[in-house]
Amino acid sequence: MKRLEIGNFHVKDVVFGEVTKFENGILTINKEEAEAFIKEDAHITKLELKIARPGERIRIVPVKEAVEPRVRLDGRAVFPGVTGELAPTGEGRVHALKGVSVLGVGMHMGSFGDGLIDMFGEGQKYTIFGELINICIIADTDEDFERFEQQKKNKAIRWATHKFAEYLGKTVLEQEPEEVETFDFEAVTKRSAELNELPGVVLVMQPQSQMEEMGYNDLLYGWDLNHFVPTFMNPNEVLDGAIISGSFMPSSSKWATYDMQNFPTIKELYNAHGKTINFLGVIMSNLNVSLEQKERSAIFVANIAKALGADGAIVTEEGYGNPDTDYIRCIVALEDVGVKVVGISNECTGRDGASQPLVVLDEKANALVSTGNVSQMIELEPADEVYGELMALARDGLSGGWADDEILGSSVREDGSVIMENNAMFCGDAIAGWSVKTMKEF
Repeated sequence: MKRLEIGNFHVKDVVFGEVTKFENGILTINKEEAEAFIKEDAHITKLELKIARPGERIRIVPVKEAVEPRVRLDGRAVFPGVTGELAPTGEGRVHALKGVSVLGVGMHMGSFGDGLIDMFGEGQKYTIFGELINICIIADTDEDFERFEQQKKNKAIRWATHKFAEYLGKTVLEQEPEEVETFDFEAVTKRSAELNELPGVVLVMQPQSQMEEMGYNDLLYGWDLNHFVPTFMNPNEVLDGAIISGSFMPSSSKWATYDMQNFPTIKELYNAHGKTINFLGVIMSNLNVSLEQKERSAIFVANIAKALGADGAIVTEEGYGNPDTDYIRCIVALEDVGVKVVGISNECTGRDGASQPLVVLDEKANALVSTGNVSQMIELEPADEVYGELMALARDGLSGGWADDEILGSSVREDGSVIMENNAMFCGDAIAGWSVKTMKEF
């Protein structure tokens, strides 16, 4: 049996002060020392460290990444293969600062996969990050080779976000947590007869991996998932830093690293384990470019699920459009071998909601959960302060923003108000399982 313990420390506020520490629910950060640590990466050329709290009239854009501050008690890296040497995850004790995230934000330049977070008003409800205290790394870099590209790797800012989250996590290294979450994963072949009588269920995850050039895709133990075939994983590995987010998928469809660390669907499956289901684990798949690659991955997934004795599966994709083919093909392949499937994804039904929701559909995909329409129009009032640069939404090709529209004009209006598609809301469709949206029947 592998046991992962996550010791939680609930953060009431974050402030700047003389000593970086966590005490009585307050995370204090020595700003000068923290900025010096972040700027150890010479690619970070300009830097502002700011705090955004729920209810403050702050708009944050372009947001590139979000990470929960954590530390491993055994000294191993929180993100092996990224922030430190390769090592196994999914077992042992990790401490986590809850209610906060570290955000990587462009000081000026945005890209296709970046998004917006509002800490106030109408926009706050569209993403869980509007409810968290956000410690914002607002940075510019020397990555001039991609400065005017719509697709950016954003490596310096994203890596800074992971490293700084680990830096802050060390404030609770030697403290006793307020609560401990425990996740026990038993070897599949060593489970009790009573447990094996329950329906066996797997979670199939399809993280972003479509970009054939390295540097854009999600990473598993530092390995680009474009160079990957589906494999069986202990779900604890996902919760414990084995996988980090990439820099490609339209923002509302994105799984930030914060999502991976807290993946609600995994936690819900654990909650049901031994009661109504036998949670067999995660089949980590991917999203591909060619039809042959998509078919190959679907075959792998179905064969693994069948070998595990799965009766049911949840399939969830990070993205929409081309990835819908991987998503539906995987669902059909599982159904074809007798595994009943529920799918979780967002949809793209157009601004009027009248278009086909997924690029590909099939009669066997008959239990689909929608977490939202990427094309839903959102209007936002002006903010009192912007962290980053608001014009990036309109200028830099962020999915969901535009420079000009013959009817609507620019996404960014002269008074600082915004009109945009849900596409640009950072992790707004919460496909990992956070979603508070519901469906209305007509």
